[in-house]
Amino acid sequence: MKATALVNNANAQFWLLQASGWSGWVALFWLRDLYFGQPLDRLNLLLIDALAGLLLTLGLRSVYRAIWDKSVLLSVMTVLIASYIAAAIWQPIKMYAQFVYLDDFGVVDEYGKSAYFSGIIGYSYFLMLCWSGLYFGLKFYRLLQIQIQVSAKAEGMAHEAQLRMLRYQLNPHFLFNTLNAISTLILEKNTQAANQMVSKLSAFLRASLENDPMQKVDLAYEVNTMKLYLEIEKVRFDERLQVNFHIEDAAATSLVPSLILQPLVENAIKYGVAVSEAGGAISINARVFAGDLFLEVIDNGPGMDAVPPRNAGAGGVGLKNTRERLEQVYGQNHTLRFSRILPQGLKIEIRLPHEQSSLLQLETSSLEYQGA
Repeated sequence: MKATALVNNANAQFWLLQASGWSGWVALFWLRDLYFGQPLDRLNLLLIDALAGLLLTLGLRSVYRAIWDKSVLLSVMTVLIASYIAAAIWQPIKMYAQFVYLDDFGVVDEYGKSAYFSGIIGYSYFLMLCWSGLYFGLKFYRLLQIQIQVSAKAEGMAHEAQLRMLRYQLNPHFLFNTLNAISTLILEKNTQAANQMVSKLSAFLRASLENDPMQKVDLAYEVNTMKLYLEIEKVRFDERLQVNFHIEDAAATSLVPSLILQPLVENAIKYGVAVSEAGGAISINARVFAGDLFLEVIDNGPGMDAVPPRNAGAGGVGLKNTRERLEQVYGQNHTLRFSRILPQGLKIEIRLPHEQSSLLQLETSSLEYQGA
C-alpha cells in the first residue's frame, strides 16, 4: 500500500529523486577524493556543496512550475537563464567552502576571476542544465503515464459498456413468442400451463440478469439456465422439440460468458425446429481438447443453405450478438464456425480457451439431460 502511494504521489517521487541524486553526487566525488588520497573529513565539504545544490534546484523547480503552461520558446529561454543563475550562485558557494576548508584565501588571487567563471560554464552550469533536463523529462514521462492510464481506463469503460450492452440485449422475438404463447394458454383457459410458463419465464429472466455481465459463469450454470429457457420453449412446441445435452466432466467446470448458448439454441429452434411440422432435435455438446473448450449446438433442420438468415455470413441478431461478444471477450483467440450436417442440419461450433472454474463441487451431479 505504501509503495503504491509513493508511485502515485508526484511530490514524494520528487523528494525521493532529489535525495537519491544529491546523495549519489556526494558519494561519487567522495570516492574520487579517496582515490586521490584526500582526507576523509573532506566529506563535510561535499555535504555543504550538495545542500546548496539541493536548495538551488528547489528554486529551479518553483520557476519551472510557474512557466509550465507557457510557450516553448519562453520555457527554453527560462531554463537556460535560470540554470545559469543557479550555477552562478552555486559556484562561489562551492569555492568559498573549499577556501575555508583549505584555509588559504590567497588561492583566489592565484586562480583569478577567470577560474571562477570557467567553473560556472565548465561544470556548474552543465550540471544545472542536466538537472533541468531530467526534471522536464521525468515530468513529461509522468504526464505520459497518466494519459496512458486515462486512455486505458476510458477504453476499458467503453469495452465494459459494450459487453454490458451485448449481454443485456434480449431477443424481442423470444419475449414476443413467449408472451404470445402465454396469451394463447389464457384464452384457452389453460391457466395451469400459463402459470407454469410465467414462472419459468420469470426464473429464466432472473437467471439471465442476476449475474454481472463482465464475469464468466460455469458451463454447468449455463446449462441449467438453458434448461429454463428450453422448458419455456417446450410449452410452445411440446413433443416437437427434443433436446439432448452431452457435457463432459472436464467441460462442466469451464468458465464461459453468461448466456453464450442462448442465441445459438434460439437460432436452432427458430430455423431448425419451428419450420418443420414434425419438429426437430437439438444437441448441445461440450468437451475439452488440447487446452480449448469446444461448444456445439447441432440441429437436424433444413440446414444453413435452406433458410437465408442461417447463412454464417449474414447471421441474425442473436448470432451477430454472439460473434461480437466473443470478439470483445477473447479477441482473436476464439472461433465461431458453421457447418452442414448430413443428411441435413446445422452445427454451430465455438472454440474458446479452456478456463477452469475455482468451484470444487457443482450444484448438479448429472449434466446428461434428455428432452426439454
